[in-house]
Amino acid sequence: MTTLDRVGALSVNGFDASSTVGLSTRTLDLVERRRRVLGPAYHLMYESPLELVRGEGAYVYDADGTRYLDMYNNVASVGHCHPRVVDAVTRQMSRINTHTRYLHEAVIGYAEDLVGTFPENLSTAMFTCTGSEANDLALRIARHATGRQGIIVTESAYHGGTVDVAACSPSMGPASVRDAEWVRTVPAPDAYRVDGDPGTWFAEKVQAQIDDLVCSGVGFAALMVDSIFASDGILPEPTPFLKPAADVVHAAGGLLIADEVQPGFGRLGASMWGFERHGLLPDIVTMGKPMGNGMPIAGLVMQSSLAESFGRDLRYFNTFGGNPVTVAAAQAVLDVIRDEELVANSASMGSRMLTGLRGLAPGIDSIGDIRGAGLFVGVEFIGPVGEPDPAEALRVVNAMKERGVLISATGLYGNTLKIRPPLTIESGDVDLFLDMFAAVVA
Repeated sequence: MTTLDRVGALSVNGFDASSTVGLSTRTLDLVERRRRVLGPAYHLMYESPLELVRGEGAYVYDADGTRYLDMYNNVASVGHCHPRVVDAVTRQMSRINTHTRYLHEAVIGYAEDLVGTFPENLSTAMFTCTGSEANDLALRIARHATGRQGIIVTESAYHGGTVDVAACSPSMGPASVRDAEWVRTVPAPDAYRVDGDPGTWFAEKVQAQIDDLVCSGVGFAALMVDSIFASDGILPEPTPFLKPAADVVHAAGGLLIADEVQPGFGRLGASMWGFERHGLLPDIVTMGKPMGNGMPIAGLVMQSSLAESFGRDLRYFNTFGGNPVTVAAAQAVLDVIRDEELVANSASMGSRMLTGLRGLAPGIDSIGDIRGAGLFVGVEFIGPVGEPDPAEALRVVNAMKERGVLISATGLYGNTLKIRPPLTIESGDVDLFLDMFAAVVA
C-alpha cells in the first residue's frame, strides 16, 4: 500500500468554502452567514451543501422540494418524523418537562424497559443529553473503578466532543489528542488489510498499549471501542474478533466500554446491541441520539456494582439528561423497534443491499471490498495496486447526492462509503439506492 495522508473521519465529505462555483445565490448567502455567525469549526457536507427543510421516513426534502433518499443519517433511527415519536413528544411536552430531581414514572419505566434489552449483568442505567456526555461519564466511572487514567481507542475512532472524549477521538484531528498523555491508540482490526487472524492481531496491539500505559505510570483504565468500527472504515467481520481483546483488557484489570451510539438499537440486524455479535459482556455500554430518534437523549447501561461504587463516592447530576419529554421519544423508539420488527428488517434489508452491491462489484475494478452487518454497510475503493482511493469514494458520494441519494465516506483514509439508512427502510428504497449506485460506479 502506498503512503497516503490520513484524514479525519469528520472532514472526509466536507464542503470546501473556497470552491463555490455553481452554487445558487441563496446557498452562497446562507454559507456566508453561517460562517460569519457560527465560525469555521462547523462543517457542511457535500460539494454543494444542502438546505433540508422536511423529512418523512427514509426521505428528506430540500428548500426547492427536491427529494433525497437518506442512506446516511442514523440519528433518525426509526425514520424522519415517525408519527409515534412525534405524538409521544407532543403529548408529553403539553403536560410537563422538568429536571431529573423529581420522581417521574415514565422515566423509571423506560429505564426498566431499556435495561431489559441487555444481558442480565448490565442492569443499571444513567441518562445524559448526548453521546459525548455518555462517553465522558463512562470514562469517569472507569477511572473511579480502576484508580487509573489510561484509555485505549482505535486510531481513527470518534467518540464525541467533550474535552476528554475528544482526546479519545483521533478522527477529529491530531490537535484533539496531542496533549492527552493518558490516551493510546491502536490500529483497527481490518480483516481486508490485516494478514492472519484479526482477533489475535488486535489483542496483541491492545496488550502492547496496556504495557506502555503501565510502564509510563499512567496505568490502564479502559478500552473504548465502537463494535462496528464506524470511523475506522466499518469492520463487521469475522466475529467474534473482539473477544480476544476483551479478554486481554479484563486480565489487565481494565474495563471494556462498548460505544453503541452507531451500532446499537438493532442496526446490525443480529440483535439489539452490536457487542452481542462478538459474544462479549462489556462493563459499560454507551448510547446516543438514535435512542430518541434525534431528540437530545443519550445514556449508558452498566454493571450495578460499578454504579453503586461510583454513586457512593462521586456526585452525578444532569439537569435534563433523561427528562420526561426526551424519555417519551426514547420509549416510542423502543416500542417502534419492537412493534415494527425493525431488528429483523435491518437484517433482511441489509442482506438485500449487500447482495445487490456484491452483484455489481465484479465489473468494477475500483471496488476493493464490500462489507456490512444489517443496515451498516461499507464499500471500500482502491487504486491500481490496492492502495486506498479516497478521491473515488468522494466522487461517488457527490455523484450519488446529485442523483438524489445521500451517503458519506469514512475510514482512516476516507476511502470507504458509509451507508446506514433508517431502520424502517423498505425494499423499494434499497433497490432505488442500488440502481443509482450502479449508474454512478459504471
